[in-house]
Amino acid sequence: MKAKSWIPRIITLSVIAGLVAFLLIKKPWAKSEDPITFATVTVGKGSIAAQVTANGTLSARSTVVVGAQVSGRVVEIHADFNDKVTKGEIIAKLDESVLKTQIEQNQASYDLAVANQLKSQVAVMDADRQLKRQKGLQDQQLVAGATVEQYDVTLQTAKAALVASKAQVAQAAANLKTARTNLGYATIVSPVDGIVLSRAVDVGQTVAASLQAPTLFTIAEDLSVMQIDTAVAEADVGRLKEGMKATFSVDAFAGKIFEGTVRQVRNSPTTTQGVVTYDAVIDVDNKDHLLRPGMTANVTFVLEQVADTVKIPNAALRFKLSRDQMTALAEHFGMGSGFGRRGSGSGGGRRGGGSGGPSDGSAAPGPRPDAGSSASGGAGMKFGDKKPVWKLVDGKPKMVLIKPGLTDGSTTQLVEGDLQPGDQLITEVTGLPAPTRKIGAF
Repeated sequence: MKAKSWIPRIITLSVIAGLVAFLLIKKPWAKSEDPITFATVTVGKGSIAAQVTANGTLSARSTVVVGAQVSGRVVEIHADFNDKVTKGEIIAKLDESVLKTQIEQNQASYDLAVANQLKSQVAVMDADRQLKRQKGLQDQQLVAGATVEQYDVTLQTAKAALVASKAQVAQAAANLKTARTNLGYATIVSPVDGIVLSRAVDVGQTVAASLQAPTLFTIAEDLSVMQIDTAVAEADVGRLKEGMKATFSVDAFAGKIFEGTVRQVRNSPTTTQGVVTYDAVIDVDNKDHLLRPGMTANVTFVLEQVADTVKIPNAALRFKLSRDQMTALAEHFGMGSGFGRRGSGSGGGRRGGGSGGPSDGSAAPGPRPDAGSSASGGAGMKFGDKKPVWKLVDGKPKMVLIKPGLTDGSTTQLVEGDLQPGDQLITEVTGLPAPTRKIGAF
């Protein structure tokens, strides 16, 4: 009986202990004591340019490949890498001995053809004289008509042989001319004024021109004016126009920016691993001769540019708050049911426009709820052509509606809105407590 009397006391003590522990433990719905911190970016001021980037290769506007039109052994070289040459200047010579022998052979063939032509001419004269004699005898009825016809055939045959011999003379003359021309090709001259970019032969090397002309030299006509052939993606090529300005950099001169002008956007596509690109040709002034053929250029096409404008970092435009986060922030900072509304100091989207609320002090209407929207100010909000950003004012978040303009991918032009250079815009919030109550309609 004595043991049983302790049971109610033990139960009572257990209930009291549990109640005390429940009261001492922090409630899950109570306001968090963890500090709320904001990551921010600074509104700036300056120029913004909409751009398209591409890679390309520098080259001379006019490059001439010098080859050999005849086969032979290289016996002389008069030009080397980076040498300046003038039009008509001798830059190499091939062995002429074989070519001179060919001239002698063709000369002999020509002389023989001329002799055969003279022989044919004598034969025609003789056949004509014999035919006339036979016709005279026929008139005296001393020879038959068949005999006269036979001499006529002989004359016609002689004339045909004369025509053939003349053709042989012409053919021999052409062969002789070709041989003499080939001898001239043994002397390689520069076809243009320019700079030797490459030399592909050495003295003693034999070049064969039986199928195609072998390359001996590559000459750039003028390196003071160069071009860049860029590979522009098909998504961007429609935004390029002839005469558009472009800037580029090369690895050889880090930090130095060069300028150029788009001369042509070619219609011929290039497909590499399923990616379609187009060649945009850029003219480049290289009077200082800093740039060299073959350099890789990182090109930026300036599509549109504005100067001296307020610049909003794009990270602030991408920042979003959910409905619950907005509720928790309003509760934490004690900002009331007007938090996040147009009239709560946002400026109503007008630059420098104060609170934007009614003049009689009544509460301004908040943004229209719309479950189908995902505007960055909060879930379910629509703002037309405006975008919300969150400005940190005295340690508290404040929504500001702005109208964005031109963007360069990292910053965006402020066309309209209550923001000034130096303002801090929120990009991230940490330490948000769970909301304990619902306030306002967002």
